[in-house]
Amino acid sequence: MPKQKAYYIIDFDSTFTQVEALDELARISLKNHPEKEAIFQKIEDYTNFAMEGKLSFSESLAQRVKLLQANEDHLKQLIKHLKKKVSTSFSRNAEFFKKHADDVLIVSGGFKEFITPVVSQYHIKKENIYANTFVTTGDGNIIDYDHANPLSEEGGKVKLLQHLKLEGELFGIGDGYSDFQLRESGLINKFFAFTENIARESIVAKADHVTPSFDEFLYVNDLPRAISYPKNRILCLVIGDVDPMSIAVLKSDGLSIRHKATFEEKYVKDVGVILFADGEKLDKEKLKNAAKLKTIGYLGNAKNKIDLELCTKQGIVVFDDPKNNPRNIDFIPRRVTDFMNTGATYLSSNFPNLQLPKITKSHRLIHIHRNVPGIMAQINTVFAQHNINIVGQFLMTNAHIGYAITDINAEYDKQLFKSLKKIEHTIKFRVLY
Repeated sequence: MPKQKAYYIIDFDSTFTQVEALDELARISLKNHPEKEAIFQKIEDYTNFAMEGKLSFSESLAQRVKLLQANEDHLKQLIKHLKKKVSTSFSRNAEFFKKHADDVLIVSGGFKEFITPVVSQYHIKKENIYANTFVTTGDGNIIDYDHANPLSEEGGKVKLLQHLKLEGELFGIGDGYSDFQLRESGLINKFFAFTENIARESIVAKADHVTPSFDEFLYVNDLPRAISYPKNRILCLVIGDVDPMSIAVLKSDGLSIRHKATFEEKYVKDVGVILFADGEKLDKEKLKNAAKLKTIGYLGNAKNKIDLELCTKQGIVVFDDPKNNPRNIDFIPRRVTDFMNTGATYLSSNFPNLQLPKITKSHRLIHIHRNVPGIMAQINTVFAQHNINIVGQFLMTNAHIGYAITDINAEYDKQLFKSLKKIEHTIKFRVLY
């Protein structure tokens, strides 16, 4: 039986972009208004009431447009701003939108005037953008919106999809009540609550799946994606008294953060990244059992606090700050995220230093092994057996380990990974993207 065609119904505000566009437009248009803060608050309240299902969408929209006092010049400023505010995981997966241009629909209670210029950069077709439109005066002032558009009404997304009569498997991705209504009405197969920017408890509770990033959505549906494994699935422990600015770096990278006073036993087997406050120590037994641990950041001198030799033997990259420079508050977490994203071991305490650019349209594989002769020959034999074309390859060694990064441009099957992991003296193998 042929596979059903899939459609991806994606919301715009707080989903495709990090912000609510009408709220942002208000900040531009009311910049010099004496009562701007009170009006901003009213607009945000109307937005949230509608998103949480506490106020009809049409009532919320009417009240917000009334308060805006915006014009076409303000819209131009907004578009420029929104282009910089595309959600990180959507931006990262631009290639997906190019490949699925016929299957992606933007369905929003927002306005085409600012949505179309933003999403069109991602190869989303204009005919697949469904949103409201403003009504303007001859001199460009926004005075109203098209009330005949079903998306301006309560249950507008439901009415639109009923009219479109799409046939196939329909996935909905959004953060608000109007997105959930599509699932409630039976018009889509699954509703994914998108929480990268905002998590509304009433919506999260009703979702088929909570997706903290677009990477997560692509991963669970086995679709092509920019990174092989969603960062929200990587547990990152922050141990001790760590400055919030350091934590913010890790959080903004999408890692799943747990901030704890100590390294609790229950996290040992699952932790992928650890950031230690200066003065904290890592128990050797816990380190031995941390099978998924890839990298450690230490906000101070890690000597005598962490067994660096054991970390090296287990393929764990350590970044520390021996000079205890207080200005380096975000330096160590950035080294950690660089390693997680590109494989860069630059300025690590225990690994050969390797820093290299990201190569587009390729897959990056990391192989950490004991430094014994013949390993690279075995790695390349595996690639040859699987007819893999190597775009770039980098190897750095020290007395104990070899650290190899290989960029390939071919599609691969999972048997390739199994073969690379089976090479004798392999310590760790990982696909970055």
